[in-house]
Amino acid sequence: MEAKETILEIKGLKKSFGEREILKDINVSVKEGEVISIIGSSGSGKSTFLRCINLLETPSAGEILYRGKNILGDDQDINAYRTKLGMEFNLFENHNVLSNCMIGQIKVLKRSKEEAETVALKYLKVVGMDQYVNAKPKQLSGGQKQRVAIARALSMEPDVLLFDEPTSALDPEMVGEVLKVMKELAEAGLTMMVVTHEMAFARDVSDRVIFMDEGVIAEEGDPQVIFNSPKEERTKAFLQRTLSEK
Repeated sequence: MEAKETILEIKGLKKSFGEREILKDINVSVKEGEVISIIGSSGSGKSTFLRCINLLETPSAGEILYRGKNILGDDQDINAYRTKLGMEFNLFENHNVLSNCMIGQIKVLKRSKEEAETVALKYLKVVGMDQYVNAKPKQLSGGQKQRVAIARALSMEPDVLLFDEPTSALDPEMVGEVLKVMKELAEAGLTMMVVTHEMAFARDVSDRVIFMDEGVIAEEGDPQVIFNSPKEERTKAFLQRTLSEK
């Protein structure tokens, strides 16, 4: 098997807000086709870590290497880098489903309207939302909105998809439909980093699980090892607490 290329390498990443150090010396590499789940208690730094990766937050120290180049260097095109990272944000309420998936392609990637529509329809079909092209977000359920948001991120054809608690605001029956789409994307070989409370997804779909605690990576490794025989006491305590709540 040929070695997969490293897309992202995060070295010595730190983030502080004033006196509060949220991230302390984070080191992670992300290979092509890898699915990485990031788990941990609320306030452990998971979302801040993701927001630093796509520069919604500016890291206080460290390097983010994208295909070998430090994108925190002075001469890097941050907007071009951001297009390589997909993230599902809230939909534009005044645009229909199809337009939501076309707008970024046209404005940012400079695709023609025709090409953008073809790509948007392709990914709406992937997430099972191609029947809803004319619907406005307010006509959709939470799960449907989330699937359209994923299609919109996919339409930019990014190198890595970032998910920050994609199911946190959903009713239990809608959680399943979103996780099913994400599982299919993982099986199709997409590179994904997922901050999640869904332990079954982290255990069964990920190639690697990162457990964060108090701004550090306390433990990372194969999902089966992390879930069945974690080395760190704090990982054990977190999993016992989380899994007993289910």
